Amino acid sequence: MKNFIFISPNFPDTYWRFCRELKHNGFNVLGIGDSEYFELSNELRASLTEYYKVSSLENYDEVYRAVAFFSFRYGKIDWLESNNEYWLEQDAKLRTDFNITSGFRIDEMPKVKFKSEMKTYYKKAGIKVARHCIATDEKTCKKFIEEVGYPVIVKPDNGVGANDTHKLSNDEDLQRFFQTKYPVSYIMEEYIQAEVNSYDAIVNSQGEPIFETGNVTPLSLMDVVTTNDTSLFYILNKPFDDVKAAGRKVLKAFGVKSRFVHFEFFRLTCDQHIGKKGEVVALEVNMRPSGGISPDMMNYANSTDVYKIWADMIAFDKTDLQTGEKYFCAFAGRRDGRHYVFREQDIRDKFYNNLKIVGRVPRALSGAMGDTMYIANFKTQAELDEFFAEMVAERQ
Repeated sequence: MKNFIFISPNFPDTYWRFCRELKHNGFNVLGIGDSEYFELSNELRASLTEYYKVSSLENYDEVYRAVAFFSFRYGKIDWLESNNEYWLEQDAKLRTDFNITSGFRIDEMPKVKFKSEMKTYYKKAGIKVARHCIATDEKTCKKFIEEVGYPVIVKPDNGVGANDTHKLSNDEDLQRFFQTKYPVSYIMEEYIQAEVNSYDAIVNSQGEPIFETGNVTPLSLMDVVTTNDTSLFYILNKPFDDVKAAGRKVLKAFGVKSRFVHFEFFRLTCDQHIGKKGEVVALEVNMRPSGGISPDMMNYANSTDVYKIWADMIAFDKTDLQTGEKYFCAFAGRRDGRHYVFREQDIRDKFYNNLKIVGRVPRALSGAMGDTMYIANFKTQAELDEFFAEMVAERQ
């Protein structure tokens, strides 16, 4: 029996489904987390062979000892994974230290974690990238801004999502950024007017996708975070052909194998320096599933089970599970304290046959995703657009 260590299997709270499907495929599923065992859901506890609680997942020595304990108790560790952006580097270090050959090792982390490094591999794939500089000091940044003009985007070179991302529109913004920034490396990029399109795939050990889908985010997560706006995105009923082609090229450029991935691209909404309206250009790669509730939305949009497809890839390097009827699956994340025209009960009544989930967003994700989420399936783009229009309408 093979051994799979799952780091932080209780966050997001739907990740117990990954563990369940691994167990169904004959794995010992060994969880490591910083929550008490009794705090884990019944479904997760039933999916784990054993659970090791550490006081903090940030404490590498503790997590190392947990892996060592499981190695002593169960023998060779075949897989170690969190499927979580935050723990990718720690996952890689643990694989390196314990000679776990499935997955990225620590020397491969720069290309998948540093936004400046990602650009090299996007270029290798033939995908255009935004002009950039490393924001070491004001002089360097001003020279760059002379070339590209305001506004510019600045964010941690090694960061998660839209956290600590800033749109700078003038010299005062630039000066304020340097006065308040954290002591980490930042990348500055030209501002791209675009919507975000993603390529999402589960990839086997030969680098071949065995499942593909994609989403559209009309308003960037950076704008959602900075303006505290309603969060909107949707899973497509069919991946865009140009995004799928670009995504497959990026898979090869990065040498991705045996992973669930989420690659982000800009689709230009007007002609600009980087390209023509409608063109697909690079944003960033994420070597893990799209965040939060997205895997469930992929299931709703494709009438399938990506948790099982992923676990089948781990166990068999393929899957026999097919997709079914296709939908647009919409996410709307509303903010507490906003005065929406259509109340929750109005939405529930009108979209009763479409809604899949109405619930609270975990606090750790609420900055980008809103406070209350509404997830719904639609057969047509027109129905989807009507849903979004009613979700964002506010009283004047």
